[in-house]
Amino acid sequence: MKLHFNGSPNPTLGVELELQVIDPETKNLVSGAQQIMENADDDEHIKPELIQSTIELNTDVCANITAVTTDLTERLASLIKTCDKLGYELAGIGTHPFAKWDEQDISPRDRYHMLIDRCQWPARRLMIFGLHVHVGVQSGEKAITVFNALSNYLPHLLALSASSPFFDNIDTGLASTRVKIFETLPTAGLPYRLLNWGEFQRFINTLVNAKAIQSIQEVWWDIRPHPGFGTIEIRVCDGLSTLGEVFSVTALIQALVVWLCEQYDEGAYIPVHRHWIIRENKWRACRWSVDAEIIVDDHGNLKPIAEDIYELLEILEPIAKRLGSHKELMGIKDIVKDGPSYKRQRKIYAETGDFKKVMEANIKELRENIKVTA
Repeated sequence: MKLHFNGSPNPTLGVELELQVIDPETKNLVSGAQQIMENADDDEHIKPELIQSTIELNTDVCANITAVTTDLTERLASLIKTCDKLGYELAGIGTHPFAKWDEQDISPRDRYHMLIDRCQWPARRLMIFGLHVHVGVQSGEKAITVFNALSNYLPHLLALSASSPFFDNIDTGLASTRVKIFETLPTAGLPYRLLNWGEFQRFINTLVNAKAIQSIQEVWWDIRPHPGFGTIEIRVCDGLSTLGEVFSVTALIQALVVWLCEQYDEGAYIPVHRHWIIRENKWRACRWSVDAEIIVDDHGNLKPIAEDIYELLEILEPIAKRLGSHKELMGIKDIVKDGPSYKRQRKIYAETGDFKKVMEANIKELRENIKVTA
């Protein structure tokens, strides 16, 4: 089977938010996705996920970050309005602090039940919520080169988005518990290093023929080429609790992809860390987020990831100005300085000892600056 990469001439954006459906009284997860979709005005951009306490909100294909901002703000306002009428709330963080994974209802779609049947316990535990960002790329060959190079920066993106310190009524000690849960699936986690588009096609064809997957939809790597959309899809990020953080991380991802694409066009050598370095750096980001030290070379030399992020912003700043996303990109500095969501959650729990208070704060954060009309 030949995979055609439907390339995009411009670095378009598409953003997907996996949101928690919350009971207003208990602040626990509740199986409300189907009812929400049946009552929503804009059902084209709202999708179910594996468990019925998840609702996915998608943008259109957007030309730039300004379009993403308008699109997501309006669609989230409409979704919140529907949830208010039905008696639900929404939150955007990577895990729920006290919900039970074995009490979640599976959505009534064949592919989800096939996933459960094949993977069993690892799939049943997928009570997790992420942010996915698509960036348009011109060709499959370019996508593979940039895909390989982006692996260097997966720890940075995970560190900035870390929002899942709690799971099953405990503090896991991690900044991102979500990624460790996701990694238990057989086709999830860090991607393989690929030589070219042909090798990616062979990979997909082998697994499809072996009945390991039905399509690329079952390849849940932290980053993957998406042939149908003509994009690179970054999937490593935890769900973000505020739209401002979503816009900043999206701007960073777009600028990063454009920078690497331009290096490819110029024939520049794009260095990629050894797989074991990337793996260790991802672990450190999962554990310590923006407080981590990461490995920067084969000698094992270390650098604070926060420092590396600041240096990356200096490189990307001229590109962001061209893309019209400079303001959003500079919001990354606030995330590094003030800390991602996981720190705010831990602070609230340390002060109150109450996971419901943690959820109340996250629900409030998602609604910030959203005007819901009557």
